[in-house]
Amino acid sequence: MNTGQFRVKKKTQKDYSLAFKLQVVNEIEKGELSQNAAQRKYGIQGNATTLVWLRKHGRLDWWPKKSNMSKKPAPNKKIKELEKRIKRLEEDKEILNTAIDIADEMLNTDIRKKYLSLLSSNTNVQQAPSKENNQLEE
Repeated sequence: MNTGQFRVKKKTQKDYSLAFKLQVVNEIEKGELSQNAAQRKYGIQGNATTLVWLRKHGRLDWWPKKSNMSKKPAPNKKIKELEKRIKRLEEDKEILNTAIDIADEMLNTDIRKKYLSLLSSNTNVQQAPSKENNQLEE
């Protein structure tokens, strides 16, 4: 049995110093090396080792990008939803106005007050006596 002929070198996990990790991260972020090139140059084991270092010690955003397109509806879809909402609100407004008109007729009241006309008539009434009082005092 000739076992020495097929010896395979076993890879073992290495512990890297913080200074070494920061040096590799710095070189990758500066653009001097790619992640794969850094792994080959320094003999770093594991495909994701440098990526983990970049996420942990890097200054740039190395987290995977999440697709924001799936969260935001398409503009046409959003427009249709808003148009439906506007239509629904207009229908609600019409129902409420009809209810107010019916209540006005049944109760002989003026539920729908016109504030601007009431305010202007109140100010005219208040100003009128003061003019009369001024004329009487003269």
